[in-house]
Amino acid sequence: MTESSRTETSAGKGPPAGSSGEESNGRQSHLLLQPRREPFEYGLLPIPKLILTDGIVTLTSVKEKLLRHHATALQRIDVVGLSDGLKISLAEAGIVLDTLVSVLPYEPEDLDSVDVRDLVLFLYIQSYKRLISKTHKDSAAVADVWPSTSVFDGYLSALTPIQLKRCSSRRSMPSPADEEAHQLSYLEKHMENMVSLLADSIEGDGDESLVLTLDSFQRLGLIIQFTDNGHEGIPLSQAFPLFANHDANAPHISVPASKVLDWLLQSIAISLEHIAAADKSPTRETAMGGINDGDFTMADASANKAKLQSNGSPSGLFEHGTAHLRSQTIVEGICKASIVKQASNTMRHPVKVLNCHDSVIYILAPLSYATVYGCSDATIVVGAVGKALRVEHCERVQVITAAKRLCIANCRECIFFLGINHNPLILGDNHKLQVAPFNTSYPQLAEHMSQVGINANINRWNEPLVLGMVDPHDSLSHPAGLSDTQSESATCLDPDQFTNFLIPKWFGATLVESTECNPFPLPEAYVAAQKKTHTVLNEIQETIRSAQLDEIKKRDIASALHTHFKDWLYASGNIRQLYCL
Repeated sequence: MTESSRTETSAGKGPPAGSSGEESNGRQSHLLLQPRREPFEYGLLPIPKLILTDGIVTLTSVKEKLLRHHATALQRIDVVGLSDGLKISLAEAGIVLDTLVSVLPYEPEDLDSVDVRDLVLFLYIQSYKRLISKTHKDSAAVADVWPSTSVFDGYLSALTPIQLKRCSSRRSMPSPADEEAHQLSYLEKHMENMVSLLADSIEGDGDESLVLTLDSFQRLGLIIQFTDNGHEGIPLSQAFPLFANHDANAPHISVPASKVLDWLLQSIAISLEHIAAADKSPTRETAMGGINDGDFTMADASANKAKLQSNGSPSGLFEHGTAHLRSQTIVEGICKASIVKQASNTMRHPVKVLNCHDSVIYILAPLSYATVYGCSDATIVVGAVGKALRVEHCERVQVITAAKRLCIANCRECIFFLGINHNPLILGDNHKLQVAPFNTSYPQLAEHMSQVGINANINRWNEPLVLGMVDPHDSLSHPAGLSDTQSESATCLDPDQFTNFLIPKWFGATLVESTECNPFPLPEAYVAAQKKTHTVLNEIQETIRSAQLDEIKKRDIASALHTHFKDWLYASGNIRQLYCL
């Protein structure tokens, strides 16, 4: 296994190929339309009744029905109305509402209901199909990873086809620019329908009969955003020329929907041209040509442990397997090593941990979103996640996280140590998953949890919700013809197998305070099991101390204890933590 490093130009950086803005405050503002990745990455649900294939025919009638029978005067809908309007169970309606809330571009004051316009847009994008990963063209590289031997267990491990796909070079995976272009193409194809769903009918002929209010136009912020020379957060009302000079406190001002659509399609075309130009630029070619796959051994990891705490900023450059792209941090290709990222490294941006193997990854920071994808035989600590964490296509991974929401998809033999406010969501083809209470801490954890709004008094670690095995958004997640039966759920970890996970203190780092207690109270069964373990340990220590043994016997006992401890380190995977010492 290797560590892969790369430098890649973000599609959202640099000046656009053209300008979609107008003169503002005496200067030309260069605005670039980009898809919001959050609804496409964290908002797709495998609930068959949500996936409509007839464009806006059904959604239009659903919207009218919700507004007529279930919505409040403020055009908001709750779980009961959602369940009745979509003819889905209350549990499924709760998942829909909570998932939509988690991907909204703003913090809603009311968490028990959603705006109908946000809902219909959310339902529409359930038709989105993820970009398919490219197949690996290097048969020699395939032979190198299947079958393979892990230095941690000493056993031959035949990789499954899913794991084999993950072990491919980063070249075989869709790049952020490819994914963005795919999302833009989807928006270009469907934007007319989306605008139509948000528009209001008035008296008039042809295109003039549909108008879009400022408030309805801003609902598009669920799926698109604008950047100004790489800086995100440009309000949609300021991006569209016909709304830019209007009072934001007058949300009912309207413009013809046809003009909005023309401007959006033009902006999407400019963005696609920008991506195409960036893809052909010498800078990108040089960056992509700089990928190298070199052996990264345990000795290398030990010699370079000072690099564990990189102090990089979102520059688009790799740091020890880390890249910052379009306001996200990517930790990728770490193998047989440990790496830590703190708040100064991530800057509250989404984090992705991709294709890491036989490693320990520490993300000790407050985050909005996080993804763990394609990892195996690893331990991954993800600090405080205020919106959603998604773990997908992982095998034999321990995930330790304090988060509001968690989605697990297509994983095998993984253990999740959870401090979680909402029910974990399990979907896809999963096998032998286990869940357990949260089992670690670090000095800033309580502060990070407070910053992102995680409540330590609520922990639904053992209350997973299970959806179907077939993910209609990902054709590679299941074999063709597989019926959509319920996914396999997770079992609770035996309390006797539960152990605390200690996060090391790194030299020269800010982690110098004493480790605080676990912020999530442990269930009684796990507290009792820990007390029992401590009692047995004390009894063994006392027995050894009181035994009248000669030096040879003492050495024999010490050797036996050392052997058993070493076996436990390898069997449990805790040997990886020695990288940090």
